[in-house]
Amino acid sequence: MVRALLNLIENFDGLMGRFLQPIVVVLSLIVAGGMVTGIVARSLLNQPLLGLEEIILFTVMWLYMLGAALASRESSHLSADFLSDYLQGSRWQRPVKVLAKLVSLIAVAAFVIWSFDLFAWGLTMEQSTPVTRMPFYIVQSSMFIASLLMLIYTLRDTLKLLEQE
Repeated sequence: MVRALLNLIENFDGLMGRFLQPIVVVLSLIVAGGMVTGIVARSLLNQPLLGLEEIILFTVMWLYMLGAALASRESSHLSADFLSDYLQGSRWQRPVKVLAKLVSLIAVAAFVIWSFDLFAWGLTMEQSTPVTRMPFYIVQSSMFIASLLMLIYTLRDTLKLLEQE
């Protein structure tokens, strides 16, 4: 059962690997280009580009959230599991690692629930930005999608740890 679930996650990860990193790169380029465009428009042309800040803000939120998912995918995110490193060679090292992964899994699951509630609320409220009229649920969906991805990768890491013997 565990092996089948890990295989499913690995197949999903293969698909995500093709898309996640290029999307993060494109979003980074959009943010950088938008910032340069805004600076040039204000300083050289003395003309602000209305709505550019909103577009950059939405893009940055997607960049942050997908960057967090990418870090979770690559296991390069911040972690506070120093205790298991301190217990190197001890019989408590593995149980502490498992406990840390389970706590992470619970925290990410709570983030999924919270972000889904926020996204669902955003869909019903029909709020939008003042200039470009972009709906807020676009940003709220980034949190939900990223939290789902983080949940999948945290589950993967937890199952791999539990599978080791």
